Amino acid sequence: MIKMIALDLDNTLLNSRKEISARNEAVLKKLHEQGIHVVLCTGRPINAIWPYIEQLGLTAAEDYTITFNGGLVINNLTKEHLFERGMAKQDLQPLLGFVEANEIPLNVLDFDRVYELNDFPGSIYRTVLKNIKFESIASRHLPEKVYSKAVMAITPEELAPIIKHLPASLKQKYHAVQSQPMIMEFLPLGVNKAVGLKALLSHFGENFSNLMSFGDADNDLEMIRAAAQGIVMKNGLPQVKEAATAITDSNNNDGVAKYCERYFATQL
Repeated sequence: MIKMIALDLDNTLLNSRKEISARNEAVLKKLHEQGIHVVLCTGRPINAIWPYIEQLGLTAAEDYTITFNGGLVINNLTKEHLFERGMAKQDLQPLLGFVEANEIPLNVLDFDRVYELNDFPGSIYRTVLKNIKFESIASRHLPEKVYSKAVMAITPEELAPIIKHLPASLKQKYHAVQSQPMIMEFLPLGVNKAVGLKALLSHFGENFSNLMSFGDADNDLEMIRAAAQGIVMKNGLPQVKEAATAITDSNNNDGVAKYCERYFATQL
């Protein structure tokens, strides 16, 4: 029995205008009111997606969000951390060496802010991520603390060749995933959305047999594979579609609502 619905945001729940449609909103609210956990799963911090949380009414005591692509599971109401996994400053050194040698922009995030590394070229991350503090700092001055991820944010045309020629040594040290055409994320090894969802399911005494997930991109792949119902959008990447239980309509055509209306027909 499905007791939790996990939803990627960009190009999945959100349309091209970065909006949750009225149809998607209505269906998810009805399912949430019936006791099904509706969980947003994103690479962003919770403050950056708070308007979507409020729009869906996910502000009760047992509402959680998967943030930082699985690195943090946070309670929407209390902001308490149910699960957290990051990396130390020392773990960032191979990546810092690579971007310095190749003059690539890089941003580093803890669980509260973005560190803009000003000894590297400037990125476009400020135009992509809102409602979070940015702090300009030299890479050598990064504080000794736990970091959630590092991000390359540049135009898709600039990013594509970097991804194509990314050294194998970096892929062995980080979980490297492209979350949007202009964003490449470097997460701690073993961190993905399925890891955060496993922690949240366990908290509720449930497991992946109780999970339905919706996604479109590489950073959704693990939760699509793990879920009893792993649904990929019509606009999703081919390699993600291959792992799907089913394909639904696109993010611009209420794909989430359409699939839920069929699957939960007796409840809606």
